[in-house]
Amino acid sequence: MKLFLDTADVAEIKKYAAMGLVDGITTNPSLVAQAGKPREKVIAEICDIVDGPISAEVISVERKKMVEEGLALAAIHRNVTVKVPLTGDGLAACRDLSRQNVKVNVTLCFAPVQAMLAAKAGATFVSPFIGRLDDLGETGMDIISDIREIFDNYALKTEILVASVRSPQHVRAAAKIGADVCTMPPKVMGQLLKHPLTDTGLAQFLADHEKAKK
Repeated sequence: MKLFLDTADVAEIKKYAAMGLVDGITTNPSLVAQAGKPREKVIAEICDIVDGPISAEVISVERKKMVEEGLALAAIHRNVTVKVPLTGDGLAACRDLSRQNVKVNVTLCFAPVQAMLAAKAGATFVSPFIGRLDDLGETGMDIISDIREIFDNYALKTEILVASVRSPQHVRAAAKIGADVCTMPPKVMGQLLKHPLTDTGLAQFLADHEKAKK
């Protein structure tokens, strides 16, 4: 399973990219705004760090404007994936962009049949938001299982990009189900590295080494 970071924080991206853990990046207007720079500059800078899909989201909501904005974003770098919402206009824009060989990430997916529609529209990725479903009292990972089954039934090529990830447990479940990608904030990526037994084991090894030198 590919691991993406959901952030526009260049320092965090560099940190985990140096470990070889980052296969791509997802951003949204809120994350880019936090960077305090023009969107195009932020995306270009990220593309220079990570050689993988970099999702840049349109802010338009009408088909024609989404396509125009998407083409401008795609022109920033060959790795840019244009992110559009799962609406009627968004799916139409996805179709238009994909026919022009632009990679598209259809976001804000909350139902398996929505994901199927995104695949039929030519999406490169579809992003189900599991954390937000959990917030409503549903089991967010159930949608990933259902989408995986539907996509496998019909050999759909769109990749399942698990989004709104809140914990390492979400990442583990996504990997077990067979999701193609899991995108997460840097905090969760950091949590994947941690285990108390790793820390105590390392401390013991170092202590034993110091004793052996005496």
